[in-house]
Amino acid sequence: MNIYWDSFKTFFKIGAFTLGGGYAMIPIIENEVVDKRQWIDKKEFLDLIAIAQSCPGVFAANISIFIGYRMRKVKGAVCACLGTVLPSFLIILLIATFFHRFMDVPWIAAMFNGIRPAVVALIAVPTFNLAKSAGISLANCWIPIISALLIWALGVNPIYIIITAGLCGFLYGQFVKPTE
Repeated sequence: MNIYWDSFKTFFKIGAFTLGGGYAMIPIIENEVVDKRQWIDKKEFLDLIAIAQSCPGVFAANISIFIGYRMRKVKGAVCACLGTVLPSFLIILLIATFFHRFMDVPWIAAMFNGIRPAVVALIAVPTFNLAKSAGISLANCWIPIISALLIWALGVNPIYIIITAGLCGFLYGQFVKPTE
């Protein structure tokens, strides 16, 4: 089968049927790309997640671009990214066209109120799975907790957190725990 069409269809399906944004897509992308199709391995997937989170832009588009590029360079990146963003674009276009007619319908408002807690769960589960896969334990769980508190409570720019964490990781690897 044509890998470009296959990657477009795979990411289109992911983009079309995932609520909650990019982080809610992580387990679905992992299942499709790592487990089912074996386009990349688990370690590389975790690395690509870290890179996609560090780059500006929409996480789902970033991760699809990196996976597509890894598979088939620029053409693969374009196909995977289009597959990811096209469903959202079409859905938002449709909603924008008709939403003003339905804004005050009580059952639609109730439906959106019911979706919100489910979206929180869809984001929380991949977060915990990522923490486990990244080797976060009781010994080092203070790092993401402090980082989150600095961003949330004190309004520290996440870029400073990323730069500081990268620098500290580099220094730790150089001077405290030599790599094998």
